[in-house]
Amino acid sequence: MTIRPATLDDLGAIMALERASFPTDAWSEAMMREELAGPHGHYLVDELAGRVIGYAGLRALPGSRDADVQTIALAESARGRGRGRALLRALLEEAERRRVREVFLEVRADNPVAQALYASEGFAELGRRPRYYQPDDVDAVVMRLDLEAWAAARVPDVAEAGACT
Repeated sequence: MTIRPATLDDLGAIMALERASFPTDAWSEAMMREELAGPHGHYLVDELAGRVIGYAGLRALPGSRDADVQTIALAESARGRGRGRALLRALLEEAERRRVREVFLEVRADNPVAQALYASEGFAELGRRPRYYQPDDVDAVVMRLDLEAWAAARVPDVAEAGACT
């Protein structure tokens, strides 16, 4: 499996996953094309044997202290194998390169698997947006990550590393 930057050539595969993952509120092809081509987004695809099995996107304005995870989606056959976490971490690493301090996202209140993934990476719930996802009338759980704390938690302590040798 390979995570790489998404291009406009990936649009068809991304839209197939988008429609399968979000059948009632999928983004339009025009919206996704704009995201992929826009200057502020960072979109990735996850490939397996030359087939796109997932994608993810981050939006961060130049010089901004915050960023937003726009989307993460995986083919049903690729779920539960750590690929969502790999995509999320790749987005967070890009946010780190952009010197972002906080990362925000919204996740459906009826998606406990995604909420658990985000919480396990350090995201905390800030609040809810009632009936955000339409036409399903599902609340959005708004979450925030302190990116510096996330990065620090991922880097082993130099003293500990030396003590192990």
